Amino acid sequence: MPRSVNAVASRARRKRVLKLAKGYFGRRKNVWTVAKNAVEKGLVYAYRDRRQKKRNFRALWIQRINAGARLHGMSYSQFMGATKKAGIELNRKVLADLAMNHSEAFKAIVEKVK
Repeated sequence: MPRSVNAVASRARRKRVLKLAKGYFGRRKNVWTVAKNAVEKGLVYAYRDRRQKKRNFRALWIQRINAGARLHGMSYSQFMGATKKAGIELNRKVLADLAMNHSEAFKAIVEKVK
């Protein structure tokens, strides 16, 4: 009896991976073995960086709040401690946006917590 191979599924799998490799440079986009490795590596980076993105944005917000607070004579840790004590329930994302784009509103918050 001849060997049975599921060519339809194999071709579909290769086609799916090569579609994910679209836009890559050189052999990474059209040679199966190279494209498979490149796509696997890319998916690993995507998984990892979905988590890192959250860390990076939090760090950015902290830097912006720190810069805004220092303009008004407070450090970041002093400002955040004072906001918690004053019962202001704004998160870092909103505070960073206020510090960057609405300096009067941020100044009002700093004056309230001082």
